[in-house]
Amino acid sequence: MAGQVDPEDGIFETLRRRDDARSQEEKTRLVNERERALFEKQQRALSHLVEANTTLPCTISSVRVLGAVNTRPGFLKRVIDPLLSANKDRPYTLSEAIREAQYATDKLSRHGIFHEPISITVDRPDRTDPSTTPTDVDLYISLREKGRVAFRTGTEAGNAEGSAFTNLYLRNIFGGAESLNLSASLGTRTRTAYQANFESPIFANPDLRGEIGGLASSTQKTWASHEEVLKGGWTKLRWLGRGGKHELGYSGTWRQVTGLAEKASPTVRGDAGDSVKSSIAYSVTNDQRDYPLLPQSGYFTRSTLELAGWGPLQGDVAFGKAELEGQGAVPIPIPGVEGNSGVSFTSSLRAGLMYPLPLGFDSKPQPSRINDRFQLGGPTDVRGFRLGGLGPRDGADAVGGDIYAAGSANLLVPLPRLGPEKPFRIQAFVNGGRLLALKRSEKEEMSSSSVRKSISSTVAELGNGLPSMSAGIGLVYGHPVARFELNFSLPLVIRKGEDARKGLQFGLGISML
Repeated sequence: MAGQVDPEDGIFETLRRRDDARSQEEKTRLVNERERALFEKQQRALSHLVEANTTLPCTISSVRVLGAVNTRPGFLKRVIDPLLSANKDRPYTLSEAIREAQYATDKLSRHGIFHEPISITVDRPDRTDPSTTPTDVDLYISLREKGRVAFRTGTEAGNAEGSAFTNLYLRNIFGGAESLNLSASLGTRTRTAYQANFESPIFANPDLRGEIGGLASSTQKTWASHEEVLKGGWTKLRWLGRGGKHELGYSGTWRQVTGLAEKASPTVRGDAGDSVKSSIAYSVTNDQRDYPLLPQSGYFTRSTLELAGWGPLQGDVAFGKAELEGQGAVPIPIPGVEGNSGVSFTSSLRAGLMYPLPLGFDSKPQPSRINDRFQLGGPTDVRGFRLGGLGPRDGADAVGGDIYAAGSANLLVPLPRLGPEKPFRIQAFVNGGRLLALKRSEKEEMSSSSVRKSISSTVAELGNGLPSMSAGIGLVYGHPVARFELNFSLPLVIRKGEDARKGLQFGLGISML
């Protein structure tokens, strides 16, 4: 007969496990503190050594990398070799050698496959070795690799949308800082989305990276009475250069306008069905803000150009599209308050233009489709209006426009009892914008000359009268992954047919006007 288990034993076992877990956490914390203290000690010793021997000539005879178990020697060689080759023409001074070594470790760190900190140790080679010289020094770079597999589930916030996701991230797959990212999500607007992308540095350069990927998604667009299904792939090249971060890419996407509502407008029904977009795009981003989601100072600019369907690109839609975005933030000093008051003024501007082009090598420009036109309005751009609330409409549907401009001015003030250090602000704002379709006669056949006239007259119309505007006050929370806003908005200028919203409006996103 089997013996019975005393319930108290189970309780003691549970308590013991909890104590073991706490003990392990404490050990981990102590190990991390010791590593940090050792690193700081090494840095102080290195600093004293450099200060005492700043101009001492030295030659780096060898560089040894410790702890790079899963990283290819050839990958490390591309980063380390410049340290050795640069001192062939003339010896380094000790300060130059340390500076170059720190530059190399910074490159290794920016690949994102090693834990911080990366330590450097300087040593003299064995003097009994006849191949050494009096100026020779050896460098030891100590690394600790990050885990190669990361799996996450959770929720995330995007522009006016929340979603639940599952993500598998594989790091340093082939030993050269390559990564594979697989994700699946269910959202409030993007009902399903599956994405896979592979990324790798080129020539072991963290500032030059290539990417290839694919996606499949289904998005409910209630403001235009349809659902859009996407399936496609892309390839991109990213680099850090003059003016900021650059990106050049090609994408091919099969789109389907489907799931039309019973009261869908003729415009939406006319664009229903399949289409294929084949395009190249280039963007440059320069972000100098201190905290992008809740900036107190600095500026941000981004420009994007896209060319679809023209010449050898083919597909069955053709257009050129350009967008500009900018934001500036300045702190406002308060008399009697020392240091950062937390009060700031931000101003943002966005503008875009879509230019119809001939498809392939044809000569007749193609009219734009609802898939490709701009939409404007909602809690992440022009507050006080519903999603797609500005611009052309066909019945109840927002059918988008070809040219738009929008701007916002925001005053941000810390909550009285929390102070400027906390990411909470009260904001007062005024924002507005206009979204227009190209002006053209229904009887006139589209041609290159008629498109130019339409562009010119539509741009001129942007400045005809006041833009659609609203003002309000609200509460802002700058979370590390998204910005949350709860605003009370009052529309000031509304054009016929536009869908304004007076009262409370909740917004969340990563790019807010």
